[in-house]
Amino acid sequence: MVPVTALGIVLAAGAGRRFGGPKALARDAGGVPWVHLACRTLHDGGCAEVVVVLGADADLARALVPEGARPVVAADWASGVAASLRTGLTAAAETRADVAVVTLVDLPGLRADAVRRVLAAAPDARTARGVLARAAYDGAPGHPVLLGRAHWAAVARSVAGDTGAGPYLRAHDAAVIDCTDVGGGRDVDEARTAT
Repeated sequence: MVPVTALGIVLAAGAGRRFGGPKALARDAGGVPWVHLACRTLHDGGCAEVVVVLGADADLARALVPEGARPVVAADWASGVAASLRTGLTAAAETRADVAVVTLVDLPGLRADAVRRVLAAAPDARTARGVLARAAYDGAPGHPVLLGRAHWAAVARSVAGDTGAGPYLRAHDAAVIDCTDVGGGRDVDEARTAT
């Protein structure tokens, strides 16, 4: 078996209007930046590298990106999550990664166990580039999402506005990996639910 090289992508570009500000600047109750939590979770889950896609208040957010993660800026971030995903996949294409593991910055409860479980859908680099998988929690689709390299260009072409990879994943019968027991799939849209 040939080991899979995984790259993590944290989508953190949005303005967070319902939240009251960019979620890339948010911190947990202990003061740890969410962007740091997301990077650590991806790394601990098996991603050799992590790219963080920034947009709103990118200069402030860049200071919160942990050492070892690579910040990139989605110039058209205000047009929606699709711009962030395209930017992340473009950055991924500059690497030798076989797969990309995509998550959102507003999932501070996401655990490395979920990342490992989704990554297990691509056990061998010889076949990993064609893999598509996503986590599910109580039957609802969630993150992380696993995109084999062979799908990156098509996913980037398929997304628009605030619609991410979901339609592409459904159209291509992506594997659904139950992660209910490891939790952490709930996104935080309002500041009062952030702790």
